Amino acid sequence: MDTISLIKRELKQQGAVLVAHYYVEPEIQDLALETGGMVGDSLEMAKFCKIHTAKTLLVAGVRFMGETAKILSPEKIVLMPNLQATCSLDIGCPADEFAKFRAQHPECTVVVYANTSAEIKAQSDWVVTSSIAKKIITHLHATGQKILWAPDRHLGTYLKEKTGADMVLWQGSCVVHDEFKGEELAYTKQKYPNALVLVHPESPAEVVKHADVVGSTSRLLSAVSEFSNDTFIVATDQGILHEMKKQEPTKTFIPAPTAGKGATCKSCAFCPWMQMNSLESCLEALQYQSQHEILLEPQLIERASKPILNMLQFAQRVNL
Repeated sequence: MDTISLIKRELKQQGAVLVAHYYVEPEIQDLALETGGMVGDSLEMAKFCKIHTAKTLLVAGVRFMGETAKILSPEKIVLMPNLQATCSLDIGCPADEFAKFRAQHPECTVVVYANTSAEIKAQSDWVVTSSIAKKIITHLHATGQKILWAPDRHLGTYLKEKTGADMVLWQGSCVVHDEFKGEELAYTKQKYPNALVLVHPESPAEVVKHADVVGSTSRLLSAVSEFSNDTFIVATDQGILHEMKKQEPTKTFIPAPTAGKGATCKSCAFCPWMQMNSLESCLEALQYQSQHEILLEPQLIERASKPILNMLQFAQRVNL
């Protein structure tokens, strides 16, 4: 049997479900959909993992996504194709250093991005994803709260500008989005004057300023069908292009540039940790569970669950 057939067999025999992020390889995304799982952004993945009846969740993405699934469903077995698949935002926000940062700002409500470890979430009041961050920050600002934000400085700057909130920012960044170049994006816009520019807010401000649409993974996906343009310049991980092409096969999608003139790779926007997910590692996770299982202490799960549930309950109230 080939690898895909073996994965399907293991999923069925184990009563497991495959949950994948839009940034993993296309074959994994398609397999998740074929087998009754889902493909989504981190908020959609979190909600799906919480409500699905499967006792075993195979989460194809990066580690914080698997941890979030475990936090929301501690009774379930949560597997990951590669436990070493992490995130630069997670790496760049160590729990001990973050605790010291928090101590310097005791007056702040602590809001952290989903791209953080369980230990960071356990120190927070709210967890947000890019699809709901603006609404939650707006809500907190309206009630007069000062906000400590971590870890992505670009998303934090964008939210501060858009909401007017009083925010203290941790200085982290995503290795993928931080590489987009504003000047090169301007050249690309000149080359394709009728193209719509889609930008994820983890990108630098000089990139965001060229955007026609700024938003989460899901928002950028909805834009390709919402707008009649036949060409789009996309400033986020290129893994998203697979779903965009499925939704609008007659349209053209151009990766935004991550390098200057003369560079060998004009757009290298691929998360190296997302690329650690493969069909082979998905199969291995199902066959050798003990080597791929997310394990968290019950006390950590209890503390980290509160800010995530705050987000999910808020999302339910605003119909997100």
